[in-house]
Amino acid sequence: MQTKLPIDTWIVATWDEYMQAVEDPVYEKAKGYYSNNKMRMEMSPVGHDHASDDATIALAVNLFCIAKGIALKVLNNCTYRKIGLQECQPDISYYVGNRAQVIPWGISTIDLNRYPTPDLVIEVANSSLLDDQGAKRLLYEDLEVQEYWIVDVQNVQILAFSIANRGSHRITKSQVLPELTISLLEEALRHSRQMDQSQVGAWLLAQFQA
Repeated sequence: MQTKLPIDTWIVATWDEYMQAVEDPVYEKAKGYYSNNKMRMEMSPVGHDHASDDATIALAVNLFCIAKGIALKVLNNCTYRKIGLQECQPDISYYVGNRAQVIPWGISTIDLNRYPTPDLVIEVANSSLLDDQGAKRLLYEDLEVQEYWIVDVQNVQILAFSIANRGSHRITKSQVLPELTISLLEEALRHSRQMDQSQVGAWLLAQFQA
């Protein structure tokens, strides 16, 4: 652990070695993942396209819940930890409905031995699509997240999965957010290539209120 770690790739490591990396000031701005005795530190700067799609998806989910009166808590880049076993920092995560207030204020890292996993986790993939489909998907299956979306920036596509019994399958309509179709979210992403976010938001509200 004294040498510089490989970035954006999974490497074999103990939990203690992972914790040492997470606490190293060199990796203060890194996103950390740990699963199956392997760790991954992500330090690639987030570019315009990734950031824009991240914002558009968050906007869409937030407006949907506002329009439908669904209680919601959205957390960006929040750390979830099951000590000794797993850790993740998804781009966006949500607690929905009667679980919207389940995490109290004053919490930094969310201890999954004490608090529940989020209902919905989203990873935005510009250069990390294979990893998001593979190792991270298995991680979220193990953590028993209810729903997992991958935003494929380059192909303007969303791969959505429902998770149960440590397995997942593709879905075309959200089960965590009933009536919200994945195709509508993809259409919002396509609009965002030509519209500003206020215009995309107005279009989304019109769809949700129809």
